[in-house]
Amino acid sequence: MVTAAGVEASEAPLIGHHQLTVGLLRADLLNPDARIVITSAEPARGGVPMFKYTDLPAFATKSYQGNRTAAVEALIRNGPNVKYAPNNAYADAKLIIAWWVAALARRLPSGMAVYAVSPGASNDTKVARNAGPLLKYLMIPIVNLIPGMNQTPETAARRYLQASEFGTDVSGQFFASAQGKFSGPMEVQRQPHLYDRASQEATWQAVIKVSGVDLSNPARLRPQDPNKILY
Repeated sequence: MVTAAGVEASEAPLIGHHQLTVGLLRADLLNPDARIVITSAEPARGGVPMFKYTDLPAFATKSYQGNRTAAVEALIRNGPNVKYAPNNAYADAKLIIAWWVAALARRLPSGMAVYAVSPGASNDTKVARNAGPLLKYLMIPIVNLIPGMNQTPETAARRYLQASEFGTDVSGQFFASAQGKFSGPMEVQRQPHLYDRASQEATWQAVIKVSGVDLSNPARLRPQDPNKILY
């Protein structure tokens, strides 16, 4: 599903977070030791049944002459070269968030930090209410029967509070459950694709293009009219 702004629905939250974060930074409204926490999800790391993220380098080479920025923008907009599948779009959106966080970390003032955090599986939030029947009526009920594969919303939310107390030494990192798990203690994810700097920077530039908001362009942060707040 694509929003009225031409953004795939799973990608839309990142655009809003980017506008808000850049707006706060440009307006100097964040404390010198501010902590920015944004939600990602387990599929960003890979290895989650029924979810598969796009191989960005291969996709860029095949459809965009190697231009990763154009490839990320296509994923964000569900462009013509994207083979849309809801679960895969969700995985792409959460991986793009992890890359965006890494790119933002390099741009933050000293003392500030940003983290991507997966809350882990918490099906009582009704997260699967719009999922396809296979996931909603088969996969989720089976997962709920496996010990350690689900947790309460309160436990999931506590991860964000925990991350808000992390230091600058782990700024830009993606935190999720241990490999093969969907609950329990979270840890820094070490999968190589998360550390692909070319993909991180391509994501940053693509989000700028889609959102129209850049750290170096404060004029674009002003509301376009009194009834429309941009950030």
